[in-house]
Amino acid sequence: MRFRHIPVLLAGLSLSLSAVAATSDRWKLPVNVKKLDNGLTVIVSEDHSSPTVGVSVVYHVGMRLEPKNRTGFAHLFEHLMFQGTPNAPKGVFDKTITGGGGNNNGSTRADFTNYIETAPVSALDAILWLEADRMKTLDFNEKTLKNQQDVVKEEIRVNVKNQPYGGFMWIDIGQHAFQKWENNHDGYGSFQDLEGASLEDVRNFHRDYYGPNNAVLSIAGDVTPAQGFALAKKYFGDIAKRPTPKSGDFSEPLNTAEKRIEQSDTLAQVPAIAAAWKMPDRGSRDQAPMAVLGELLAGSDASLFYQGIVKGRELALNVDALYGLTSPWEYDGPTLYTVFFVYKPSTNADAMLTAMDEEIAKVVKNGVDDATLKRVKTSMLADWNNSLESFISRADRLAKLQTLWGDANVVNKIPSWIEGVTSADLQRVAKTYLTRENRTVIDRKPVAAAKPAAPAPAAAPAPAPAPAGAKS
Repeated sequence: MRFRHIPVLLAGLSLSLSAVAATSDRWKLPVNVKKLDNGLTVIVSEDHSSPTVGVSVVYHVGMRLEPKNRTGFAHLFEHLMFQGTPNAPKGVFDKTITGGGGNNNGSTRADFTNYIETAPVSALDAILWLEADRMKTLDFNEKTLKNQQDVVKEEIRVNVKNQPYGGFMWIDIGQHAFQKWENNHDGYGSFQDLEGASLEDVRNFHRDYYGPNNAVLSIAGDVTPAQGFALAKKYFGDIAKRPTPKSGDFSEPLNTAEKRIEQSDTLAQVPAIAAAWKMPDRGSRDQAPMAVLGELLAGSDASLFYQGIVKGRELALNVDALYGLTSPWEYDGPTLYTVFFVYKPSTNADAMLTAMDEEIAKVVKNGVDDATLKRVKTSMLADWNNSLESFISRADRLAKLQTLWGDANVVNKIPSWIEGVTSADLQRVAKTYLTRENRTVIDRKPVAAAKPAAPAPAAAPAPAPAPAGAKS
C-alpha cells in the first residue's frame, strides 16, 4: 500500500540525536540548497553519523490540482510511478532499493506527492538514477493503468468502505467544511472517476506536473553538499524543464455558520463524532499558536479534551486529532484541525459538543498556566526532533518545507516559533478559530446491519404410500 492516512508515515534508520546535535541546547540541521538550470531545487543535509542516506523527491502537485471528474487521480498517479519505465521495467525500482537493504514508499496529500527512499550510501547513485528515470517518462500502457485502477479501488474498499467509521473524519468532513471543489472533493477517489482515467490523462499529468522545475530533491545523510549537488546534476541536469499549469485560487474564509451532519454506520459498534475547524493560513502569525493549541487540546492523554471529556466527564472512550492528512506545518491551502472522539452510547453529540465548548471556553477566558504551557511545548519540541532523527524522515521534511514554504530552513525556525507562543496567543486563536460558527460536525451513529430474511420453512413432505398389504 502506497497511500498513508496517518500523518506520521515515514520509517527509517534511527540515529542518535547526540551525534549531530549542535553545541547549544537547540539542534540545528545543516541545510544546503541549490537550484539547477532546469529548475530542480536540490537540498543536501550532511550527517556522517551513519553510512546511510535518505532521499525524498517531492512534486508540487496533490489532490487540490487533480482534474475535475477525476477525483483520486493524483493518488492513482502516485501508484503508477512505481510501475516501471522503458529503461527500468516494472519491479526494477523496488528490487534495486530493497535488494540493497533499503526501503521506499510514496504518498499523496492535498498539496504535494512525495517519493522516499533510505539505503546504504553506496546505493545513492542507483536511487538517483531511478528517480531521474521516472521523472523523464513512464511506461504508459493500458494493462498497467487497469491494474493500478483496480489496486486503488481495492485499497479504498479495505481502508474506507469496509472499515468502521470509513474515514469520515478525514474524507467526509472536508466535503462539508469547504466550499471550493479543489478543497472539498474526495482525493482518495470515486470508483467511477478512477475508471474514467485514460492513458492520455496519465501522459498529460506527468508532462504537466512531474518536470524538474516542479520538484524538490532532498538528500540527507552520509554525503557532502558538493557530492550531493554533483550527483543531482549528473542524473537530473539533462532533464528539460516543462511548463506547469498555473495554480488557481484555493483560499476560503472562515465559516460563518455551524454545519451539523448525521451519518449512519453499519460496521461501527459505538458512536463517534468529528468536529473540524478551518485552520489559520500557512505562514500567518496564528499558525504556530494553533499548532500549540491543538496539542494542548487533544495531543496526548494529558490534553484538556482527554482529561476533561474522556477521563473527567467519562463521555468518550478516546480522542484523536488531525491536521487534514499532514501536519500543522505542511500545508499550502485551506486545512482543517479535526478532533475525533469515539463516545459512549449513553451520551449524545450535543453533550460532546457542549463539553468541547466548555474546555475551549476555559482557554479563551483564562489562558494556560506557565507549567502546562511549558509541558506542551516541551512535548512538541521532543516530537519535532524525534521526527527528524531518521535520514529518510529528515530528507522528506526538508523537501516538503522547501516545496510549500519556499524555504527548507523553516525546519530550524519552527522550534523557536513553538517556544515563542504565549498564553495570550492561545487565547486569541481559540477565540478566533475554534468557534461554533467555524465548526463542522459529523455525528456517526452505529446502525445494526440488516439481517437476511429467514428462509421460509420447508414444506412437510407428503406421506409415503403405505406398502402393499400394510395398514394405513
